[in-house]
Amino acid sequence: MSQVKAAVCREFGAPLTIETVTLAAPNAGEVEVTLAACAICHSDITYMGGGWGGTLPAIYGHEAAGHVSAVGDGVRGLAVGDPVVVTLIRSCGTCPSCASGAPVACESDVATSPITDASGAPVVQAMNTGGFAEKVVVSQSQVVKLSAGIPMEAASLLACGVITGVGAVVNAAGLRAGQDVVVIGAGGVGLNAIQGARIAGARRIVAVDMSEEKLAIAREFGATDGVLGTVEKPWQAAKEAMGRGADAVFVTVGAIPAYDAAPKYLANKGKVIMVGMPHSGAMSTYEPVMLAATGQGMVGSKMGDVVIARDIPWMVDLYEQGRLKLDELISGRWRLDQINEAIADTKTGSAKRNVIVFG
Repeated sequence: MSQVKAAVCREFGAPLTIETVTLAAPNAGEVEVTLAACAICHSDITYMGGGWGGTLPAIYGHEAAGHVSAVGDGVRGLAVGDPVVVTLIRSCGTCPSCASGAPVACESDVATSPITDASGAPVVQAMNTGGFAEKVVVSQSQVVKLSAGIPMEAASLLACGVITGVGAVVNAAGLRAGQDVVVIGAGGVGLNAIQGARIAGARRIVAVDMSEEKLAIAREFGATDGVLGTVEKPWQAAKEAMGRGADAVFVTVGAIPAYDAAPKYLANKGKVIMVGMPHSGAMSTYEPVMLAATGQGMVGSKMGDVVIARDIPWMVDLYEQGRLKLDELISGRWRLDQINEAIADTKTGSAKRNVIVFG
């Protein structure tokens, strides 16, 4: 067992408290990772605000990287000292989804928590990670070994925001070179969808956002055009930029107006890739006859439909070649005791990714 500092959520919508918690030693098939960095994702903020329910107390944080500090029985391919990225994708490997190559859709209930607080009461390891802490114990299925050259702050972004955005393009949409793309939302995930479209060879990549500043950043990441979402009928401006409708529209924000408008950007046979996650109970409305008549479609994309053992090493290689921007995604570096300030900064919408740095 280890005693570690962690940021604990005890009430939805309230500031996190820095506490010393007890972390159990890794069981069979598990690894302990001493974290160097954990980025703050908007999904953490939504959960901590009560937008998706859940049980408290809990430790959130799921974009993490660090070094293996202990291994349980049966762990293969990892040793103490190895640099790794820690994801929330915990998979059993044997259910129909896992066996068919879709570990993000694992059907097994493999959720456990190795954490207790000072009173001995259990603390939820939120999203199978609990990364707002000095150490985590997770299933080996969640971990990918890294090359020694990638900085830990950059590596942490590969755990969610990068794989979600890039994966939505290459996996969920199966984008082909020469196709046209609209990305609604130029935040952390949206910028990575833009990067994914650029890497995949998209012809036109139109970013749509409410901020001119964020549209300028989107162009730095590969957007060919930018459209303000505040203009009347922004889908018309996007179609003018492309000369046609989009083959794929990526909704990377959890805003219902963005979902309502998304099909209006499409070309015939185009599809909306649903990435951003609104609060539970939020509803969107479509005119299904239009989708049917034009052969358009909508598909959800969870975590970019990635297979982490395949996709993360590929993305690390792209980063090391200079073809995938990671360092540029980091807006600020914060200590664990500054996490509430970092969360407040993230909520402003101006930050790409704030990262908690340990040690």
